[in-house]
Amino acid sequence: MEVFFRTHAYLVEHNKATVKRVLMDEIDWSERLIGIKGTRGVGKTSFLLEYAKENYGKEDRKCLYVNMNNFYFQGRGLADFAEDFVNQGGRVLLIDQVFKQPNWSRELRLCYDRFPQLKIIFTGSSVMRLKEENPEIGGIVKSYNLRGFSFREYLNLMTGENFQPYTLDEIVNNHEHIVKKILPSCSPARYFGDYLHHGFYPFFLENSNFSENLLKTMNMMTEVDILLIKQIELKYLTKIKKLFYLLAVDGPQAPNVSQLAQQIDTSRATVMNYIKYLADARLINMIYSPGQRFPKKPAKVMMHNPNLMYAIYPIKVDEQDLMETFFVNTMWKDHLVNQGTKNQFYLIDGKQKYRVCDARATGKVRYTGDTIYARYNTEVGRDNQIPLWLFGFLY
Repeated sequence: MEVFFRTHAYLVEHNKATVKRVLMDEIDWSERLIGIKGTRGVGKTSFLLEYAKENYGKEDRKCLYVNMNNFYFQGRGLADFAEDFVNQGGRVLLIDQVFKQPNWSRELRLCYDRFPQLKIIFTGSSVMRLKEENPEIGGIVKSYNLRGFSFREYLNLMTGENFQPYTLDEIVNNHEHIVKKILPSCSPARYFGDYLHHGFYPFFLENSNFSENLLKTMNMMTEVDILLIKQIELKYLTKIKKLFYLLAVDGPQAPNVSQLAQQIDTSRATVMNYIKYLADARLINMIYSPGQRFPKKPAKVMMHNPNLMYAIYPIKVDEQDLMETFFVNTMWKDHLVNQGTKNQFYLIDGKQKYRVCDARATGKVRYTGDTIYARYNTEVGRDNQIPLWLFGFLY
């Protein structure tokens, strides 16, 4: 146990939280079993360590961080470890990568039932369905999602400012006033292109090649998050990776499932399952027409965020596709996104039409009163024409 406490103290002391994540204030920390899901690279480990740092410090032995990557847990159950921790006064156990522990959901349930004085906060992959696929904890776990940096968080990091998030209603109704408060402090246009290239994943701050790191992360998403958690045989890995590449190269559009099935030599049903796994891993987004959902074919498949577009196929990054990917990704957190009646159009929350368009395309866009226009290549807007970057302040 002493080894774990020493590791905890070192990690908490050396954790460098760059900006406070919005999720920190959204979680109900009074709950006894909290699951934090998220794709690889979005900062789940740092999030746990920052929670420990803010609430307990590095020397308080009531809180302990452990990672299930440690081989120690291959020979010992989590519940037995938790018992030792509680007997030494432990009250908060932070468990990273919980799915690496055999029978992890049963072990968490044992902890929950046996140690009512213990709070457990654990991280897991975005692929995991904590409530639906784990009946042992489905009724007791509170699940949250940690996303990559929003443009607002990235801008705060780059400028040292402390811009606050806004709701969608606030942006739609007050965007001109909001922009006037932001522009005197910084020029968002100076940072927006860099964010689209590398700002979503916090590891861009590391002193290494971002694109290579992201490619490694993408491979881990398929090799571990999809294959391990979904229990898919290794021999199918190449098919999943090839499908992901083909979807990326095709750009945002409705997938030709029959053609894709031929290209990766599998059935149409398997292609649709693989597409769903890629979406669960936060590698792609599936956009449906209103009223449609999986297992039906989506109206459009696009990369989950713009950073992925530069990493997987950098020689073909179309500006319009890039901006639509940003728009959909930032909307996904709290809003339902459906495909609109035409390309570039989206229906948000089943009621409001949006169009992503280039502010410099004068004469090519016919503005109407029933649509909100998310316009790129501009810093300001008016009426129902809103600068696209401002939607990056939704969280």
